[in-house]
Amino acid sequence: MTATTTITPPPPSGTVRLAPLPDPPKAPDAMQQLPYITTAYSILDTYFHRRPDVFVGGDGYLCYDTRDRSRWVKPDCVVAFGVDPAAIFDRNGYVISEVGKPPEFVLEVASESTGRRDYTHKRAIYAEYGVAEYWRFDRTGGQYHDRPLSGDHLVNGQYEPLPLDTGADGVIRGYSPVLGLELHWAAGQLRFYDPATGDYLPDLRQSEDRRNAAEALVQRLRAQLRRLQSE
Repeated sequence: MTATTTITPPPPSGTVRLAPLPDPPKAPDAMQQLPYITTAYSILDTYFHRRPDVFVGGDGYLCYDTRDRSRWVKPDCVVAFGVDPAAIFDRNGYVISEVGKPPEFVLEVASESTGRRDYTHKRAIYAEYGVAEYWRFDRTGGQYHDRPLSGDHLVNGQYEPLPLDTGADGVIRGYSPVLGLELHWAAGQLRFYDPATGDYLPDLRQSEDRRNAAEALVQRLRAQLRRLQSE
């Protein structure tokens, strides 16, 4: 049975400024993960940017406290609600005993050097830390993880799988209750789908394409207006 940890409330803001945690070492194949981690981070950061109490981050350590470094882990993407994002960024990591609560969502992107650890060792630690949902994405379709896409939610201190559906189009779909979004494995890409709008959340390139299209439309409308005014 997973041990239950008691979280110490964080100290009042503005008391003692703690030294930043060190940067985690890079995996030898980190470059293979980078595009997928960057995409997930940018999509979720944009989606939650209007909420000042939501932290979206990654690439730093997550730990219960700073005493036992053997229990420090580096998640690829983290989402936490009801927190002070600036304090977490200043600490250069997520220390649960200082923040006062674990993050609600963690995502790991598979690589050859980290894949097996993601669905074994890290899965056990995230359950122990009380992370409500733990998702794993493997662009290869399951060569590095145990499957292309996996989601677990915490029930009585233990992870239980979230249901997934594979459509006729080959897209694997799962719903994240804490995010209110679906995660899709689609032809080796990780996509986030909003059931409320019926649309995929755009990544940085798609957002730029939409901005460029909107600007081009504005220019055409202005030119048309000028022509009408000159007649």
